[in-house]
Amino acid sequence: MSVLPLVFTSGWASGVNAYAVVLLLGLFGATGLSDEVPESLQRPEVLVAAGFLFVCEAVADKVPYVDSVWDSVHTVIRPVSGAVVAALLAGQSGSLSELAAGAIGGSSALASHVVKAGTRMAVNTSPEPFSNVVLSTAEDLGVAGIITFAMFHPEAAAIIAGVLLLSGLLVLFFLLSRIRRFLRRRARRREERRLARRTVPPG
Repeated sequence: MSVLPLVFTSGWASGVNAYAVVLLLGLFGATGLSDEVPESLQRPEVLVAAGFLFVCEAVADKVPYVDSVWDSVHTVIRPVSGAVVAALLAGQSGSLSELAAGAIGGSSALASHVVKAGTRMAVNTSPEPFSNVVLSTAEDLGVAGIITFAMFHPEAAAIIAGVLLLSGLLVLFFLLSRIRRFLRRRARRREERRLARRTVPPG
């Protein structure tokens, strides 16, 4: 069976929460529930590191504005993680070249990361913090659910991931005005802080 559906799904999920993907895939491989997971993802140190970073992301991702800073830092990390995981999966199965798998996994991770980061910018224009918690929790559960589903039904999971990605891009298009407002507000706060530092008299 081609590993392409799992590569695409894991790439999409990595753009949302890369650490959860590594942790879940490693656990599925380590417990013997899947033969598709390479041994490098099952190593204890990898699982511990992924688990720790997943907890860090779970906390940071639910705090307004902190989540956007976290997303900015992960603009490179998530696509790279998606590409690496995809290449490892391809190397394990031998049904798809590692270079092609890396390109697919990295591209889908980048696209879903853009959707996630852009949506968070739009959500942060709202003064209440609860929408961040709800959205972050839904993302975590969605990643866990689709990766688990992909282990047993990879083609169906890939279709769901594709629909979610396209839907997210459409939603992001309609949220562009709120995102621009968020960016202007953040730039204004930075300018105010810079001016405040200038006006503070020395010691």
